[in-house]
Amino acid sequence: MFAAEQNRLPKLERYLSSPRHNPTALRLILASQLRRMRLAASLSPISASDALRCSDSKISRLERGEVQLKERDVEDLLRLYGAGPQERKEFLDLVRLSNEAGWWHCFEDVLPKWFDKFIGLQEAASVIRSYEVLLVPGLLQTPEYARAVGECSDLEHDKVLANRRAELRLARQELLDYPDPPTLWVVLEEAVLHRRIAPREVMEGQMRHLADMAQRPSVRVQVIPFDATACVTGGFPITHLRFDPPELPEIVYLEHVADAVYLDKPEDAEQYRSILDRLLNAAECPDASARRIQAAAERYA
Repeated sequence: MFAAEQNRLPKLERYLSSPRHNPTALRLILASQLRRMRLAASLSPISASDALRCSDSKISRLERGEVQLKERDVEDLLRLYGAGPQERKEFLDLVRLSNEAGWWHCFEDVLPKWFDKFIGLQEAASVIRSYEVLLVPGLLQTPEYARAVGECSDLEHDKVLANRRAELRLARQELLDYPDPPTLWVVLEEAVLHRRIAPREVMEGQMRHLADMAQRPSVRVQVIPFDATACVTGGFPITHLRFDPPELPEIVYLEHVADAVYLDKPEDAEQYRSILDRLLNAAECPDASARRIQAAAERYA
């Protein structure tokens, strides 16, 4: 595919061969390709916007993967950039795939609109760095712990909905079993290990699962102990996403009770990257963190 452009899309096969369709990942890769082709054609965003009779800000959004790719717009750009008929056809076939519903579409009954974007971005990421204050991250939860979290956070006291949300959380974990999984780097406050949101046997199982997952080559877990002297954040969860190709913007995800914020400006990413770096410095090393997690599991036993 894209025989003449293989070097430009080195990671495309990762997403096409994925066991689950992720339109967000495809859109990001194709958007990055459009930017490469524009630069190779020595055209400015204004020149490209003139061809589409739109603003240059629309070109910027297209090239950052922030909006759905429309076939007519993409075809006009490909012609402007000098792409041949076969290349245009292959590219547009992928555009159509990028506009299909993602695997998480079947969870629409419990999926907030603001969270839909995060699932796709998380699966598209090459590196996921997160900081958690009170709960084990969703990607590392056991089914029993996930259900307990769902029941605790369900204001409607609807066990069916709580179970569906737990199913979605567990379905998201499959990305860690992909042949080429993202690197997951988690920093936890020690309170996460002691916050008993479920029966003791559930907490014990969760701690042992957390310790097991931390042994995976693609997963790293570090704990900030209660007696750490540094205080570098206001105590809210942070998720930082990096992508391959690296020219795609890094994204910081901040979740609130009924909404979320997505930050992609370089200065914002730098600020939160610095916060995460300082949190890592305050945390124990992976080996010491693993011992602390194992000790928590034994206390629940």
